[in-house]
Amino acid sequence: MFPTEEPARRQALKIAALATGLGDKAVSLFYERLLHEPISDLWVERCRKQIEGVMAVLEADRSTRPETYWFGDRIGHADIAVAAALRFLGEAHPGLASLTAFPALAAHAARLEALPVFRTVSQPFIPPAWLRLPGYCRC
Repeated sequence: MFPTEEPARRQALKIAALATGLGDKAVSLFYERLLHEPISDLWVERCRKQIEGVMAVLEADRSTRPETYWFGDRIGHADIAVAAALRFLGEAHPGLASLTAFPALAAHAARLEALPVFRTVSQPFIPPAWLRLPGYCRC
C-alpha cells in the first residue's frame, strides 16, 4: 500500500512514520497519566509539543495535496496510519490537540472515517482491562 516509484515511495514512508510516531507519543502520554503519581507536567508538556509539532508537519504536507488521498486517487498506508493515529489521539486525549487548528488533517480524517470499511472496523478506545479490575489501585 505504498507507491513503488520514487520520490512518492519515500514521501509516503515519511508520512506513515510521522503518523505512527504521533500514535506512539500519544500512547506514551496515556501511560504517563495513568501510571505515574505524580504526573510529570514536564513530560506531559513535552509530549503535547511533539504531538502538535508532528501534526503541524502533517498539516503542511496534506494542505499541498488536493487529491482525495494523500498520494493520489487510491488509499494507501500513509492515509490509514494518519487516520488511525488521529482517532486514537482524539479518543485517548480529548481536547489535547484540536483538529480545528489543522483543517487539512481534519478533512483527511473525516474523509477516511466516512468510508464504509472504516465504519465497519471502527471500535472505540477502551483503556486496558486491568484498570477495570475490582480492587485495582494505582498505588
